[in-house]
Amino acid sequence: MKILVTGADGFIGSHLTEYLVETGHDVRAMVLYNSFDSRGWIDSLEERVQDAVEIVAGDIRDPHFVRRSVQGLEAVMNLAALIAIPFSYVAPESYVQTNVMGALNVAQAAHDLNIAKVVHISTSEVYGTAQFAPITEAHPLCAQSPYAATKIGADQIMLSYWRAFNTPVAVARPFNTYGPRQSTRAVIPTIITQLAAGERRIRLGSRHPTRDFNFVRDTVRGMVAVLESEASLGEVINLGSGFEVSIGDTAALIAEVMGVEVEIVEQNERMRPAKSEVDRLLACNKKAKRLLGWTPEFGGVEGFKRGLALTAAWFQNPENLARYRVGTYTT
Repeated sequence: MKILVTGADGFIGSHLTEYLVETGHDVRAMVLYNSFDSRGWIDSLEERVQDAVEIVAGDIRDPHFVRRSVQGLEAVMNLAALIAIPFSYVAPESYVQTNVMGALNVAQAAHDLNIAKVVHISTSEVYGTAQFAPITEAHPLCAQSPYAATKIGADQIMLSYWRAFNTPVAVARPFNTYGPRQSTRAVIPTIITQLAAGERRIRLGSRHPTRDFNFVRDTVRGMVAVLESEASLGEVINLGSGFEVSIGDTAALIAEVMGVEVEIVEQNERMRPAKSEVDRLLACNKKAKRLLGWTPEFGGVEGFKRGLALTAAWFQNPENLARYRVGTYTT
């Protein structure tokens, strides 16, 4: 298929772009324009992958740019978003403009140009702390941060186009993705980079919350399964492992995989406001299995450890580690 990937310059977007090229798709990659001519993580991909990708640089907030980017394609996978929860406390309007208005621009362009499929990428943060577990797609939506609120808005904009105009939309809702290239605003790279730099006193926020972590390859496979399935139209589909682990236990597993001992130090600046902390996330992935035939390859504790080992190996490469400001709190 001829596919537009928005947010292709980011962590998950670059992995998705790479996977689509590997599996024979024709990819147009939308990256955020900047005067440095940086294409984000796309610049780190193998040359053969970069050569196979058409790059368009601009801004998801510009409807005219989005429309031109969508023209002539069969599908859109919308990953363009501001994603850092702490920064959404600082600049919430920018999240509305990028996440909500960006989704509207994609939906409208897809509708006007008769695109065959739009896969919009959501987040498990829209559920807030689990009111029941495992979390199904019927779980109430509860925004505990401005980021989560804008992602709920973006999801609903997309689904409204399916209901109102029959625009062929599906919403993929991945739980906590991790892997190579992830920002240290996320907990797993925060731990790994500190250990890789020789630190043994690891600075973290709250250790008690639990998460459903998913290796990026599983997340990407799930997104593509949503794209390729007719049964996904008009649906919201969780992409999660069904395995729950606390942040504290995650740190211990990383230390085990990397063969070191650690001491955890909680820092106030890394804490979310009390009512904004999502205490528990655990996915029900039965719908993904039923509609898509998708199951995680890195599920359970052993799969998690395999994914952590691959992630740690990438970050321990000096060239990769040098890209990060180790130990600095990244919003």
